[in-house]
Amino acid sequence: MSTVSRKQQTQKRHRRLRRHLTGTATRPRLAVFRSNNHIYAQVIDDDAQSTLCAASTLDKDLRTSLETSASCDASVAVGQLVAQRALAKGIQQVVFDRGGKLYHGRVKALADAAREAGLEF
Repeated sequence: MSTVSRKQQTQKRHRRLRRHLTGTATRPRLAVFRSNNHIYAQVIDDDAQSTLCAASTLDKDLRTSLETSASCDASVAVGQLVAQRALAKGIQQVVFDRGGKLYHGRVKALADAAREAGLEF
């Protein structure tokens, strides 16, 4: 009997999601990667294969102001920062890519904060 690891399950979910999600110049993809200690968000144009803007808990702006980088508060800060950077570049609509993670907890906190800061998805 073969068992599938949690990482393999996440990768399988992500591949399944990415079949239907692509970022274009008019509506780029907001990709979220969550590790145990940090959370990262990028706005990606898949057609041009380029990252338009990004934010993470490792940014100098956020690192000093956060108590811990593995919390919902940190995710909210990253969501607001990536939304500000996207809006500054004229990006208002995005497609949300949760990276195979469940839409829950820190991923949901980032998405809600980005929506409140002005991104539409």
